[in-house]
Amino acid sequence: MTGGLPRRSFLSGLVGAGVAGPLAAMAAAPIAAEAATRASEAQNAAGGASAADPAARIPFEGINQQGILPPPQRAAAFVSFDVTAATRGELAELLQTITTRARFLTTGGAPQTTGISAPPADSGVLGPEVAPDNLAVTVAVGASLFDARFGLAALKPSQLRTMEDFENDALRREVCDGDLLLQITAQSTDTVLHAVRDIARATRGSMQIRWRRDGFVSAPRPSGTPRNLMGFKDGTSNPDITDAALMQKLVWASDGEPAWAAGGSYQVVRVIRMLVEFWDRVNIHEQENMIGRRRDSGAPLTAVAEFDDPHYDLDPTGESVPLNAHIRLANSRSQADLDTRILRRAYNYDGGVDPNGNLDMGLVFVAFNRDLDNQFVAIQKRLANEPLVDYISPFGGGYFFALPGVQGARDWLGQGLLSA
Repeated sequence: MTGGLPRRSFLSGLVGAGVAGPLAAMAAAPIAAEAATRASEAQNAAGGASAADPAARIPFEGINQQGILPPPQRAAAFVSFDVTAATRGELAELLQTITTRARFLTTGGAPQTTGISAPPADSGVLGPEVAPDNLAVTVAVGASLFDARFGLAALKPSQLRTMEDFENDALRREVCDGDLLLQITAQSTDTVLHAVRDIARATRGSMQIRWRRDGFVSAPRPSGTPRNLMGFKDGTSNPDITDAALMQKLVWASDGEPAWAAGGSYQVVRVIRMLVEFWDRVNIHEQENMIGRRRDSGAPLTAVAEFDDPHYDLDPTGESVPLNAHIRLANSRSQADLDTRILRRAYNYDGGVDPNGNLDMGLVFVAFNRDLDNQFVAIQKRLANEPLVDYISPFGGGYFFALPGVQGARDWLGQGLLSA
């Protein structure tokens, strides 16, 4: 029992909400190498703390898409689409249109004039001038795009597939997978919503929304890494994004992939409902033991500050950080686990209430990794049946492959794939 309430008794009341049944393990938080720099830590914290500057912009072009490495911004939307284009040529036109719109939206400027008798070219949500607001549009492809429709089967990334059901999962297939995924992030919610509408409008007839989930990042409270809706800091231990060699080792696709995929990355999205009403009845000691960190400071239970090393070698029997604590299962900090680290991005979501009147909120977990099986999947299997499975329920998302970046005015997202 926890707080006087049997766990399964509480869960039985959620059957009608689609949450009961096997509850899924939370996707893993990666643990950084000992050499992770304070610069990277500061960047992670800045994702929720930076002052909004509507004129700030993230460059659109690069070898890699520019929305992958930066820390999470305050507002995000994850929109999965089924492609309705009929031919390979129409698919190319669709990707060119997405590229054109993303280039304009991330650069900013005045929408084109359409004349007095035509519908306006822009929704007007951002006023007469579109401010870039650090907007980033990241485009990824799903396994279903490589079916027989467009003749792309031989070009599919080697590990790209439909996301499997892990032990305890409660996936709802109508909110999983898709042909294309747009990850749209910015400093302001209206900037994200404006971009969603703009791209959806420009591509109508060529793709249709399959599922969507909006997310947000809280400001650091009081400092350091932002918190998730369980009250714990989320994303403390990420690999150092300023270390290009480490990013090549952990994030960017290389050996074993089609030539066109160089500069891309496997993207995992897991939409995880947190059973917050149940969690709020758990005493703080038990909560901290399940996570392996202090709730107030984010410090490992063996240390005093958020970014301290937990030093599992000094706690071999788990008397301080339990052996089944989330952070310990996710990465033991052993040499064997170093190459399984992922670049983790976390966004909170608030879905209102379910049909039974229970709060629907949780986490949009995102991970970028070079090797899907040896990184994300390996971590997820280690987390099977961790204590947190009684308090969380992954139900949506999918596996995708984030396309290589755009280089030059004539280039467009997916050109390498469709020209291969």
